[in-house]
Amino acid sequence: MNQAEANKALIRAHYDSAANAYRPSVIDRQVAADFVDHTSPDACGPEGVKAQARALRAAFPDLTVTIEDLVAEGDLVAVRGTWRGTHQGSFRGLPPIGRRIELGCMAFWRVASGQIRESWNLIDLPALMRQLQG
Repeated sequence: MNQAEANKALIRAHYDSAANAYRPSVIDRQVAADFVDHTSPDACGPEGVKAQARALRAAFPDLTVTIEDLVAEGDLVAVRGTWRGTHQGSFRGLPPIGRRIELGCMAFWRVASGQIRESWNLIDLPALMRQLQG
């Protein structure tokens, strides 16, 4: 397996560990201690990633992500994904409404030495908030 394919496999596995099934011990191996999420600065290092995953799962216990596209070049992996779940817990101050949500996201991940080092995410938050309020 070449490096681009190995990086894609790591990112695919990370979505499975952090979103589709919460597996904290796997996240500890995937995410570098110096990991930085440039979109959510509070989600740094493995502990920050796990806290963010727990918060999302508290609001959307059945949360899953489907990877629609996955492209790698050099140390970067680009993902276009679709997130789905049911709003069953408080999210950004909004009480649960029990409604299914679906939203798109795009992310870039930087991988070095077999671990995830950085991420940049673009989530369609306005579409999510419309679904939760309307």
